[in-house]
Amino acid sequence: MTLETAEVVAEQLTQEEETLATAESATAGLVSTSLVDIAGASDWFDRGYVTYSYSAKEEELDVEPDALQREGAVSTEVVEQMAAGAVEAAGVDWAVATSGIAGPTGGSSEKPVGTIYLAVARSGDYGFVRSQRREFDGTRSELKQRFAEAALELLATEVVGDR
Repeated sequence: MTLETAEVVAEQLTQEEETLATAESATAGLVSTSLVDIAGASDWFDRGYVTYSYSAKEEELDVEPDALQREGAVSTEVVEQMAAGAVEAAGVDWAVATSGIAGPTGGSSEKPVGTIYLAVARSGDYGFVRSQRREFDGTRSELKQRFAEAALELLATEVVGDR
């Protein structure tokens, strides 16, 4: 995991006195772990949701069942709802969300193994949700690490770039 990237996020959140939550599916807590490995994380890290099932996404993050049925969990619409839902549920300034296919099974021609959807949500008057789709190669373990690194990179870009 790119500790440097997580430290950039930590520094900015500390400076701005802002808070963060995570909503993870494919990464199953790796993003949260990377963030709380930083001393002082309790000042800005509020909580992490690991919502692997459809029902967990619906219950914990208020993801719309129709979106899950229509698009599937690995989609722009769902990952954006996960990020926005984490901001709302936790009452934080920022959230980052992940949903992807780490394999070795579960991929398709449209969404092959190695596909990850990432989103960052910002609360408040200038609130927004930004998302991206990325694809990586590797084993299940390698993909989960790459997915978490990509999530931290997107988060750092948005948290620092929002100023």
